[in-house]
Amino acid sequence: MTPQISADFDAGNIRVLGQSGDRFDLEIVADHQSDFYQWFYFRLTGAAGRTVELRIGNAAGSAYPLGWSGYSARVSSDRVHWRLAESAYADGALTIRHTATSDTLWFAYFAPYSMERHHDLVARIAGRPGVSYRSLGRTLDGQELDYLSLGEGPKQVWLYARQHPGESMAEWWMEGALERLTDPHDPIARALRKAATFHIVPNMNPDGSRRGHLRTNAAGINLNREWHAPSAEKSPEVLYVRGRMDETGVDFAMDVHGDEAIPYVFLAGFEGIPNWTDRQGALYARFRELLAQRTPDFQVEHGYAVAAPGSANLSMSTNQLANRFGAVSMTLEMPFKDNDDLPDAEYGWSGDRSKQLAHECLGALYEMIGDIAQ
Repeated sequence: MTPQISADFDAGNIRVLGQSGDRFDLEIVADHQSDFYQWFYFRLTGAAGRTVELRIGNAAGSAYPLGWSGYSARVSSDRVHWRLAESAYADGALTIRHTATSDTLWFAYFAPYSMERHHDLVARIAGRPGVSYRSLGRTLDGQELDYLSLGEGPKQVWLYARQHPGESMAEWWMEGALERLTDPHDPIARALRKAATFHIVPNMNPDGSRRGHLRTNAAGINLNREWHAPSAEKSPEVLYVRGRMDETGVDFAMDVHGDEAIPYVFLAGFEGIPNWTDRQGALYARFRELLAQRTPDFQVEHGYAVAAPGSANLSMSTNQLANRFGAVSMTLEMPFKDNDDLPDAEYGWSGDRSKQLAHECLGALYEMIGDIAQ
């Protein structure tokens, strides 16, 4: 059997430029109507027992070329367990070398979270006691924007993920959060549901997810630069979610992401918003401290530069929500590489670790939920 590569499936992305035996020349396809690219996901068939060389030649022109140094692709034979594959970045190309143990292997930038898994998650959680489902509207590709709510408390907590669809660890995090929040035997979940009402959008960008995009929706728009003025023509996803937020109010919000270059888990806040209050800032700092105490997978030393007073970008959701509602809002970033403070040589940062981090985030929220304004 001659080895072959394909990517014509949910979230697939790669283009085969050439093949010489067990060596493939590949390139990542840019997001539709956009220059962004970095996400890849493809299937290799017919290579059992062979050592293949997969060379992605356009890596240097990707959205975050600094993300390739120290990075390893993920590989799976069952699409359940995603292990690190031998990878090297040099001369502008990412080269993956792997001895195939099966005639069907999948390679990806990170463990994928398919739209089919998303639908399974929504169906499973929506069927649990105390959970309400609604569609906030249709995307440009005609998909539903799924929204789940639960809890009976007065504090309004918003959790939303995958504005950037290639950051699939964000929906693994969501799976962990939803599983914990709906566990009838979990005392922290019970206390949180009593104190707050949770509003959850597990996937803000279903079109980009299905299309295999890194960062944009079906119109090539970066949703996390639309929160100041979303439109039905370009960013209906933000328009729907922000509209629902205006109806409910927002006291606490977490926007869940992945970072290509920084090999740590960290938070980005809302420093620099025009309506900053010291109380908001103190609560954000407290959450960071609590989370760092709860898990060694989180740290506060590495992250993004802090915005100067008055210079916050209000087109980004975390800043917009803090400024608009007085919310304690934050962006959670997880690595595509690994947590260098606690590396895992077999799996790197993974879907399972993302889920566990969600549990700890909810634990930290429980410790301070009483101090968050209503």
